[in-house]
Amino acid sequence: MKVRVIDKDGVEHALEGLAGWRLMEVIRDYKLPIKAECGGACCCATCHVYVDENWRKKLPPPTGEEAGQLDNAFEVGDNSRLSCQIILNEDMDGLQVTLAPGSEP
Repeated sequence: MKVRVIDKDGVEHALEGLAGWRLMEVIRDYKLPIKAECGGACCCATCHVYVDENWRKKLPPPTGEEAGQLDNAFEVGDNSRLSCQIILNEDMDGLQVTLAPGSEP
């Protein structure tokens, strides 16, 4: 499946994702600039992304733990998510996100 990630310069990257992987892992493995300091443990908010409006309601809602961590992120919006908490599945083919401020190393 493909996921589309827009970096801080507005460049779109088409990445190959695998079902069962965390979106953050895919972004990191393609060497895009994302801190992801806690490695996916949902305890740092440094993998903050903005989910494209067309995808917001297609994703499972954030857990209470994720919502709590987003309080520590910069410039949080209604479409903010932690990419470590988005577990890819085949229904997410074409998912588009934008790296949020504060997520870059």
